[in-house]
Amino acid sequence: MIPDLLNPFFTEVAAASLDAARARGWHVVVYDTGDRIQEERGTLEVIASQVDAVVGYLSQPEGEIDKLMRGLPVVLIDREHRTERFSSIRIDGEGGVYAAIRHLVDSGHQHIGMLDHAGRSEPSIRHDWFVSAMSACGLDAGSVSRADQSVEGGESALTELLAHHPDITAVFTFNDIIAIGALRAARRLGRRVPRDLAVIGFDGLRLGALVEPPLSTVALDTRGLGALAVEQTARLLATSSPLSRDELVVRAELQLRESA
Repeated sequence: MIPDLLNPFFTEVAAASLDAARARGWHVVVYDTGDRIQEERGTLEVIASQVDAVVGYLSQPEGEIDKLMRGLPVVLIDREHRTERFSSIRIDGEGGVYAAIRHLVDSGHQHIGMLDHAGRSEPSIRHDWFVSAMSACGLDAGSVSRADQSVEGGESALTELLAHHPDITAVFTFNDIIAIGALRAARRLGRRVPRDLAVIGFDGLRLGALVEPPLSTVALDTRGLGALAVEQTARLLATSSPLSRDELVVRAELQLRESA
């Protein structure tokens, strides 16, 4: 289950999971919840009696998932809050975000902003990593604008950020889609990338290598993420020894291209 089929990151994760599952002879159905909790709940209610296991991005409380799944194996991906009842693959991007901010500071940037995810009531964990990295580099937390997870959202958010903070010379974004929107805004505003404005995204989308200039990013191994989710599912189905919490981690690393 994924929250947005139109977001290339989730499509890449789903494709990687499909490849790993097919290699085991499994039949997989992908459900798009539209990032709506009611749609997610309705989907879980429908499929609970039709599948052997569920893998994906779920926002329901643990108790609700437990009630709906009736004991089926569940493997969660990138759930920010620790879960006790289910296997959960954690994305560790703290080191990668620090490397990104350190690179920007070493390149001479002192005024660094962030475009965070707007669809949350509180700052994201990636924002926490950004604040921690800025502090470790001796800088204030930086200015933040919140963006919808779309190219248009990134373009609008950067436009707003620079309108209020024209001294910003670099931005880190919640994901690559928002970063691509930031590149478009920079071009429209006459900011040359990376000379006038450096941009670093997060996710490592293949699409990032195709934009102009090619996008620097804190990259995840989506194929490894999909394979790890399927491996844990297989272990749970076989009631063999599941992977430990420390083994269910995918680390993101800085991948420099031409935008920073």
